[in-house]
Amino acid sequence: MKKLTKGGGNWVRGDRFWDREIDLKLFIERIDEGQHISLVAQRRMGKTSLMKEAARQLEDRYTCVFVDLEQCNSAADAIATLSVKLKRYRHLWDKAKDVFANILNITKDSLEEVGYDDLYVKVRAGVTSGDWSAKGDRLFTILSEAEKPVLLLLDEVPILINRMLKGENYRITPDGKKATDEFLSWLRKNSIEHQGKVRIVLSGSIGIEPVLNQAGLSALINNFTPFELKPWDENTSVGCLRALANQYSVEFLNNAEYEMVKLLECCIPHHVQMFFDHVYTSCIRRGNMKFDASEVKDVYNNDMLSTRGHAELTHYEERLKLVLGEEVFPLALGMATEAAVTKALTPEAIKAFRDLYNFENRETLDVIKEILWVFEHDGYLKLVDDDYLFVSRLVRDWWERRHSLSYTPILNGSI
Repeated sequence: MKKLTKGGGNWVRGDRFWDREIDLKLFIERIDEGQHISLVAQRRMGKTSLMKEAARQLEDRYTCVFVDLEQCNSAADAIATLSVKLKRYRHLWDKAKDVFANILNITKDSLEEVGYDDLYVKVRAGVTSGDWSAKGDRLFTILSEAEKPVLLLLDEVPILINRMLKGENYRITPDGKKATDEFLSWLRKNSIEHQGKVRIVLSGSIGIEPVLNQAGLSALINNFTPFELKPWDENTSVGCLRALANQYSVEFLNNAEYEMVKLLECCIPHHVQMFFDHVYTSCIRRGNMKFDASEVKDVYNNDMLSTRGHAELTHYEERLKLVLGEEVFPLALGMATEAAVTKALTPEAIKAFRDLYNFENRETLDVIKEILWVFEHDGYLKLVDDDYLFVSRLVRDWWERRHSLSYTPILNGSI
């Protein structure tokens, strides 16, 4: 039997990259075709792992540059971050140093001697709000002249875009919209100009489309082909659980692994691994590595749904507020909680929310449409017949446990 080491919530590659052979094959095919890609999936689906594994398999044919933009707040930050990442690629870094050494009036050797953190500070000092695009153009020219085609993997792009767009209270500002338009127009221009020499992949823990749609800027990434990463199916999930059990000497009894998958319903890779980790911990603590199907619900209810240590589930709320803003978030929270507590967000409930809420400068119906689009795009809810249901049973049950005591279904007493 196959063995699999736990991922621990981090990205994985190589022997720890489970399944996704078809996704990986299609992803690499698109890269080989020269396409620019927008990697689309709900949280914890393995987007970063897919990019890292693709880079591992392609490193003989491509120069693969992975850039995490989560800490960036501006286009200038992004250019500086990209520049520093090139240090590990000698043939690119030797040329990139010229871009900054002359501007900072220092020698190229002095850039070579400092560590990454100090290097970022030095490079960032040489990128201003007025010339970041020119320096970025020079970097793209350097990338396009590499001996091998460059695969530029940009992670957490939506986080950067959201910060650029919005000021206080997460509201879009005119200056933010202008800055975002300039940055994405610059990225689009270089993606077209260097087509075939540089492939770009955009990814992030929130969807970029809902963020751009709010500002009417979606057209700026229409040359990026969406690539959707979906949940594991039953066989893949069961295989993962068995491989983990084989590695850690856990013995499933009476098809316990199938009961685990059945309870999850939507098998997000991280949630499958998280479920096993709780099972393994339970077995270790009691000193018995046999785990029966009759014990599955206890672990699910007591550990998987625990409010302790579930930063990844709390993250669903935080990202919702980040995308929609403080004014809209209470309505979105209410709609999601309605779907969790009553097991469905019905048309009647949506109408009741519309009647209850008012916004200063927007029609409530337009706000609700935006919320529902974010719910669907980012994998919170799905439309089944006329009702909106949670995609993930785990997220639904956790959301219900977290909010049910302080929530009254909106139709109670009104029908």
